[in-house]
Amino acid sequence: MQLESLNKRLVLQLGYAGLIPFFLMALGVWTAEATWIGDFVKGQLAYAMVILSFLGGVHWGVALLSNALPEDISRRALAWGVTPSLIAWCATLFSGFGFAVMMAGFIAALQVDKQLYPAYGMPDWMIPMRKRLTTVVVLLLLLTVIGANVRG
Repeated sequence: MQLESLNKRLVLQLGYAGLIPFFLMALGVWTAEATWIGDFVKGQLAYAMVILSFLGGVHWGVALLSNALPEDISRRALAWGVTPSLIAWCATLFSGFGFAVMMAGFIAALQVDKQLYPAYGMPDWMIPMRKRLTTVVVLLLLLTVIGANVRG
């Protein structure tokens, strides 16, 4: 098996496996005893913060490893690379709005990826994968909020 197809398969598997905690936390909010709902909400928000930060780290890593990027792209990549972590941190500051901040952060991350990934030479399948993952993540975050409000 060629390295490119192996990497694609592995990236897809890991990307979709990364949805499991989002799904489990949303499911927990809807099915667990009411006393556990707050824990599932906190778990969901914490995991979302980690993943959003990871998405920014991709840009930081590309900028540091690629000597071929134009200077303006490299600067944008480095600046954006830390931005998702700051968005995630802001989600902790706005009580009651943390999930909205995170959903907006995931959507913003996808938009930036759509702009910068082609300049990085990312494979063509990355953006469609990111769209699918972002859509599922945002929907699961929304389901978590709805469940917490309906059941909590």
